[in-house]
Amino acid sequence: MTGAARLAAASLSVASLIAATPARSQQPIRFQEAVAQAVRAAAAVDLAALRVKEAEARAGQARAALLPGLSGSAFDSDRTFNLKSLGISFPTIPGSGGLPDLQGPVESVDARVRATATVLDLSSLLRVRAAGQGVRASQADREVAAELAAENAAIAYLRAARAQALVGARVGDARIAAELLELAEARQQAGTAPAIDTTRARTELVAAQGALLVARNQADRALIELARALGADPASPPALADTLSESLGDSPAPAEPATATAFALERRPELGAERAVRARARAERSAISAERLPRLDASVDWGVSGADWAEAFPTHQYGLAVTVPLLDGFRRESRLAEQSSQVRESEVRERDLHDRIAAEVRAALLDVTSGRDQLGVAEERLRLAEEELSQARDRFVNGVAGNIEIINAQSSLVRARDAAIDARFTIGASRVAAAHAAGVARALR
Repeated sequence: MTGAARLAAASLSVASLIAATPARSQQPIRFQEAVAQAVRAAAAVDLAALRVKEAEARAGQARAALLPGLSGSAFDSDRTFNLKSLGISFPTIPGSGGLPDLQGPVESVDARVRATATVLDLSSLLRVRAAGQGVRASQADREVAAELAAENAAIAYLRAARAQALVGARVGDARIAAELLELAEARQQAGTAPAIDTTRARTELVAAQGALLVARNQADRALIELARALGADPASPPALADTLSESLGDSPAPAEPATATAFALERRPELGAERAVRARARAERSAISAERLPRLDASVDWGVSGADWAEAFPTHQYGLAVTVPLLDGFRRESRLAEQSSQVRESEVRERDLHDRIAAEVRAALLDVTSGRDQLGVAEERLRLAEEELSQARDRFVNGVAGNIEIINAQSSLVRARDAAIDARFTIGASRVAAAHAAGVARALR
């Protein structure tokens, strides 16, 4: 194959790689829309919502102990029985055969309605309150799940945007490599450059093509991960409407550390969840203590009974029952000790959570500042790398140097492009982390 033919084949290969774009069946989604969709549709949020329903059902079960109960029964019996089974000996009248052992049948009918109600039970009332605190804890956990889903979707979107930015960078690298190969081929044909320059240029082009293929694969995988974070079908991942920029990840989170910490301590749902857990443990402890108090129950039983339904007549029973617990083998004291330990555990967890939130806020703000500084350096590095490549190309065209300088300059440009992309990703990821630390990840835009 001649040099011209090889150049044409290389140019065609680069053009086909650059033109290749994966098919997308969905409308492009914006960053803010992706966050909102994750809050609505992520599996973790759905599971947390179901746990809230479970807690509400448990609260209903606890409330049932204080509500009246109503039951009904009816029977119609025809019974025979053995006198000897009663353990009673009946005297025998002289001259008679005595009572036969088998007696009956005896007919009996009965139908009645029974109502019961708890008049006073402080322990059950406190358990209802404890169940209510359990509902609030589950609701706070749902808020925690929503915040995490928003953060995961935001990071997944940023990774996908970063991967697509790298694809764009690799496309630019491949174009530059193709142009340099064309230039080296022309100089070789003119007899002003050795064949080694063309070989080097072709090697760089092949390397750029391989890097572009890898970048495209990583971009497709990032979109699949984004679909998972959004609760969407991975078989048809969404396209991105926003590119990787410094504006992604904006939120209401304050930028000053002390203000941001106070802001976070008011809004982090984990704190609300922990407080509800502690309130539930305290209510359970109070309910156990209240088991020592008397309990008062009322009952009403009304119905009809008789030998048959025609001769049945009304009967009733009204009652009040007082139950006074005396001793349960000290089981109650052990349960009280267990609940007291749970209260103290919750207090320790809340103190640790306060410290962790403050640390997360300050670390995220430091990362945002560092990312901006890195971006400034990366942009200056990119500008210098582009100048270096331009100057090296001019030196090669004028025959002052071989294309090894161009190849080195191109490598510097590749690294500078990647550094700029990484710096923008760092800024976005740090802003997302700051929003999560402040408890406003769902407000990311």
